[in-house]
Amino acid sequence: MATESPAQGDDLALLGLLQLVSPALPIGAFAWSQGLESAFELGWVSNEASLGEWLEGVLDDGLAHCELPALARLHTAWRQDDADGVAEWDAWLAANRETAELAAEDSRLGASLARLLGSLERLPDSGMLPPDAGYVTLFAWTARMRGVTQRQALLGFAWAWLENQLAVACKALPLGHTAAQRLVERLRPALVAAVDLALGLDDDELGPALPGLAMASALHETQYSRLFRS
Repeated sequence: MATESPAQGDDLALLGLLQLVSPALPIGAFAWSQGLESAFELGWVSNEASLGEWLEGVLDDGLAHCELPALARLHTAWRQDDADGVAEWDAWLAANRETAELAAEDSRLGASLARLLGSLERLPDSGMLPPDAGYVTLFAWTARMRGVTQRQALLGFAWAWLENQLAVACKALPLGHTAAQRLVERLRPALVAAVDLALGLDDDELGPALPGLAMASALHETQYSRLFRS
């Protein structure tokens, strides 16, 4: 009988991560801007330089202290078959969504990913998945199920966030594709630094500090003309 070599396992894990973070994944992530479209409308972000500053701020004060460390803990909980841990961190993330739009994004992307995994027969065992689990929780499960390491899962999540934000800017700012690639070059080290920070935080150090993003997301709910759902 043929067996899978370590190299093949690593390759499959990498391909699984690429599949998970691909913009082609049919979960509707393209429909959400996470308040960025409102920041354009308000004039808070108006060009390549100010967009870079906005993204660095969201990465440092948001993802590095919220989604990424929670993702690390969820990855561990899935690995240990710790249903209570999965439920605890799923609920913690839901409690940290400061606007209706941010909460809707997490829950609807989670529901979409759950439906996709169900169609692929890749959902976790009954009793492990919390009711109405959010996107980060399902992302952690999928990464773990695909054999993606904890650190690589965090890097992949951060990369998907950056790619989506730049896609929003290319549509709504507008930002040219060359400018977007300059921002990728600028922010790639920041993604690594955010993952390093997230993996070193204690539980009592977690929590986003993004009043500007929360205001932008809340104001977006009544924005007159918009392309995105948040």
